[in-house]
Amino acid sequence: MNIGIDIEEVKRFDKYAKDEDHLKKLFSKDEISYCMSKKYPQQHFAARFAAKEAVWKALNRSNKKLLITDISVKNNLSGVPEVYIKNKKQKNVKISLSHTKTYAAAAAIIF
Repeated sequence: MNIGIDIEEVKRFDKYAKDEDHLKKLFSKDEISYCMSKKYPQQHFAARFAAKEAVWKALNRSNKKLLITDISVKNNLSGVPEVYIKNKKQKNVKISLSHTKTYAAAAAIIF
């Protein structure tokens, strides 16, 4: 079992939310669509990025070739965020995301 955690400043994502080319370098199409559908997309981008970092930290001990861009976060039909690596759902990874106007945080547990 491994754990990863990350915190991000939301203001860092203010400029990214307006730069589609940069977003495509960090997020999947589904993540971009989800975040852009929100009133304050930068909060959701920051939370998604924190989740990717937390997962990367938890998994990187066993997979040195894993890139942050290989990881994506999608909500299931119930709204629960789930982790995908290279578009494959990871059933052994659980994440929790949280954000305010200022910060976003995420934790990942690999079991």
